Amino acid sequence: MSDTEMINKNKSRFSATAGRIMMFKETPLILVIAVAVIILTIIKPTFVVPGNIHSILLGSSFELIIAIGMTALFISGGFDLSVGSVAGFSGIMVGIMLSNDFGIGFSIIIGLLAATGVGLLNGLIIAKLKVNALITTLAMQSIVRGVIYVLTRGLGKPNLPDEFNVIARTSFFGIQTPIIITFVLMIIFGAIYAKSGFFRQYYFIGGSEEAARLSGIRVDRLRVGVYTFVGFMSGVSGLLMASRMGGAIPTSGQGMEMNVIAGCVIGGASLAGGEGTMFGTFLGILIMAIVVNAFNILGVNIYWQRLILGLILLVAVLGDTLRKNKMHKA
Repeated sequence: MSDTEMINKNKSRFSATAGRIMMFKETPLILVIAVAVIILTIIKPTFVVPGNIHSILLGSSFELIIAIGMTALFISGGFDLSVGSVAGFSGIMVGIMLSNDFGIGFSIIIGLLAATGVGLLNGLIIAKLKVNALITTLAMQSIVRGVIYVLTRGLGKPNLPDEFNVIARTSFFGIQTPIIITFVLMIIFGAIYAKSGFFRQYYFIGGSEEAARLSGIRVDRLRVGVYTFVGFMSGVSGLLMASRMGGAIPTSGQGMEMNVIAGCVIGGASLAGGEGTMFGTFLGILIMAIVVNAFNILGVNIYWQRLILGLILLVAVLGDTLRKNKMHKA
């Protein structure tokens, strides 16, 4: 074989390999993260120190736990604006139980049941009463936050017992437990979303609810189930936040829903339903966390941060809408 033929053959192999890599749905997100890390490292070399990387993962872990549920909800064609308030509600309920000398185990169960109950109520209203998901969860966001303030009178529940706080403050090999819990949950549910025949029904529902009904899928029951699951995962996140802070405060979880939704949409979950992966959501949330961390280390004003994060969410939603419209025209 001549040198020219060898070069052409190698070029062909390289092109084929590059083509397979670019066909991987999450490749653009990985490239965005890589470029962002390189640029930020040049601007601020401290960006890549282990402590800052750990801080990014720790800060995003609470949103990622909620995003596990939100990804399933997006896949089914659902939507939930109440998750931040539900997370705060879970933490407050645990704080109330602990401050009244109930045991840690019982308090955790009550916190999770409170959050799961809100998710169940969302699901029943949306699936059984056919109320719009946006209106339902927006109203529930306000109701739950109001309940939090009524229960606490705006004072919160500080100084929770050390036996509870240790849950989210323990480290293994230098990695704190919220990060470990998050990655374990992501691996488990990532496998379920990708491989489970039962979960495949949610993709069918998100793709076409009417077709799913005609094929015998119990759409309403599954929809109630996924909203209940989102409530439960929000509760887990809220418990870990309360444990990490050592107290339950009324504003806990406020605004989390925007970052979670933006991360899911950036990661490839569609507002129209039928699309989404756990790995894509992880990358989307990670991008949001890197942006927030970059703002902080670069000293960007907090007011500008909210504005820019809002624009990121708007661009992500517009991109999803344009992509869907292009697919329909094709």
